[in-house]
Amino acid sequence: MTLVMFFAPLLSGFARAQERDLPAIGGLGGGLLSDQMETEIGQQVMSSIRRSASQIHDPLVNEYLTSLVYQLVPYTPLSNRELTIVVIDDPGINAFAVPGNIVGVNGGLFLNARTEQQFGSVMAHELAHLSQRHFARRLEQQERSAPLTAAGIIAGIVLAAVTGSDAGLAAIMGTQAMSVQNMLAYSRSHEQEADRVGMEIMADAGLNPRGMPEMFETMMRQSRLQGNRVPEYLSTHPLTQSRVSDTRSRADQYQGVSDSDSLEYHLVRARLQVRFARNRGEVIDAFTAYLDKPDSGRKEAARYGLAVAQLANENAGRAREILEQLLAGNPNRITYQVTLAETLQAQGKLEQARELMQKALRRNPGNYPITDRLAHIETQAGNGSQAADYLRTLTREHPHREELWLRLAEAEGMARNIVGVHRARAEYDLLMGDLEAAQRQLRQAQERAPASTPLRQVISERLAEVSRRLSRS
Repeated sequence: MTLVMFFAPLLSGFARAQERDLPAIGGLGGGLLSDQMETEIGQQVMSSIRRSASQIHDPLVNEYLTSLVYQLVPYTPLSNRELTIVVIDDPGINAFAVPGNIVGVNGGLFLNARTEQQFGSVMAHELAHLSQRHFARRLEQQERSAPLTAAGIIAGIVLAAVTGSDAGLAAIMGTQAMSVQNMLAYSRSHEQEADRVGMEIMADAGLNPRGMPEMFETMMRQSRLQGNRVPEYLSTHPLTQSRVSDTRSRADQYQGVSDSDSLEYHLVRARLQVRFARNRGEVIDAFTAYLDKPDSGRKEAARYGLAVAQLANENAGRAREILEQLLAGNPNRITYQVTLAETLQAQGKLEQARELMQKALRRNPGNYPITDRLAHIETQAGNGSQAADYLRTLTREHPHREELWLRLAEAEGMARNIVGVHRARAEYDLLMGDLEAAQRQLRQAQERAPASTPLRQVISERLAEVSRRLSRS
């Protein structure tokens, strides 16, 4: 079954894509896929990523990444600016943007991008791919020469996004693996276009476009060091020396753009350096040695990294000392507050951790990392009902984060709210792409909910929606 055949039932119900102001590169540029079709692909891709790839669910990491992406989004020519952002738990260099406005990075990108400008250049480049609908245009071109199955396309997207593995593609796709890989690898014209648009986005958003050639040079060094095993990013984003030179020349045309990094970028980077360290003792030594150098910069981020490393090494007392010193100099830094609360939890000082986070939440209503930490504190304290309250708040604000629904189900169980357990599990199952399991959970919730109540009505409506989706699948 070709892609066109797969989408034939959808074509009668969905309008064709709106015309885009796109350069004429490689075909009609979006004539094959409507926005709704891309959304359908995106939902399936996200379900596959949730099932097949380990993610980083650290709220401090996710909050920073979301903030940076939405610093760029206002200057991005996207018709739909609602994005789903994911962080893959992998130390390699990779980033991706796929249909349905999904943007993701490997945690390893933070390790390899020494500055926020370099990191931001990759995000701007991926947003440029999305805004120019390069995937749809590449797919249209590929469909003309070698029809592909929809299942193969989705498998290819997921593998390219989370592994970049040609071998994995071959294992799943068989004889179509090369066609999928060719489709996923952007053309030279698309890459140049994404470079140009990405630099414009960066400059308009206050980031320095020079970060792009710097990041490319880092990738090329990695490629040379790894021999035949190139960074995952380069498997779908071909890079040449002439392209690096071209981006450097373009970057030089931007004058007066600041290249100062935010402290938060380097705090998150330090946090991930600890996460991916092969030996906790070595990372403690590395941060300590860095701090001992008289001419080293960004010492505040290094001190924070040392605190996180000490906490990971089960030395919460030392971590607490460092974090309290950092907070004395920067008392409203949420990252320090949340990490200190995490440290107090490790020491069993739950009341102190709770007071710290409640005070922080009053100053920052609705803050994701603070609310998430409070939910962890109440769960550890055995207060299921209070933990569930915090998690319900988070799921309303972040309904696509599957880990929050799973934790909500746990908290509802602790609070003996069985209806709540089934509802949370149903939402988790939906995000994982298991409609039948979600339907079963909602039926159980419906059976236990009191008759003729608003709660029963809400559950019944959700059950009907899921049943309709099942009937169409």
